[in-house]
Amino acid sequence: MKTLPKVLVVDDDQVIGKSIDRVLSGKGYAVITVDNGEEALRKLKDENYDVVFTDIKMPGMNGLEVAERIKASQPWLPVVIITGYGTEANETRAGAAGVSGFLRKPLTPDMIEFSAHKALLEKTWVTVEPVTVAAALEPGHAPNGIMLFAKNVALFVASPFIGLAYAIAMPFVGLGMLAWLGVKALKNHNAAHTAAVLMKTVGLFIVAPFIGLAYVIALPFIGLGMLGWIGTKALIKR
Repeated sequence: MKTLPKVLVVDDDQVIGKSIDRVLSGKGYAVITVDNGEEALRKLKDENYDVVFTDIKMPGMNGLEVAERIKASQPWLPVVIITGYGTEANETRAGAAGVSGFLRKPLTPDMIEFSAHKALLEKTWVTVEPVTVAAALEPGHAPNGIMLFAKNVALFVASPFIGLAYAIAMPFVGLGMLAWLGVKALKNHNAAHTAAVLMKTVGLFIVAPFIGLAYVIALPFIGLGMLGWIGTKALIKR
């Protein structure tokens, strides 16, 4: 049975809590509501959640403090700020904490659903562990990580030679096709068809070296791009 994504709503306004519960429960989420930041942190210590919605203005700990403490202890957990006090200072502080979204009241069902869906996608992206060189060197990851890294390096090194092989081989392939089609044409004695096929093959024969040259030029950059992509993922993960 598929587990429903769990949403924790932190808001002392019961109307807001019920609104979010009604919208997200109807979209396949399990929604739990609390009315203060202290209780929210206790819940997060004892249970796993997928998204947290928190109001800013609440008695005791405000929503920005809740977000900061959540991101400090569980940086992978998305937090969506809800407020009727959308000041620039609040948005700056929320952004510095790394929140997933900043919603201003009044809320609409579309706003609630979209922010929850966006937050879940972000959580999925953050928690998927990329294979990095450092991970490859760890005992538990060594075989798969090293093999993947070695494969990418090998592809990068080999790509110019693969392109050169195409450049050298394709003209001979074209000549072979010309000879084969010529023999076939002599058997069929169909002059018009033979001329069309020969023209097409000559065109392929002329273009083939340029295709090979394109491989020679492009493939090293593709290899560099692959290595750069892996390196970027590793840096983001750290």
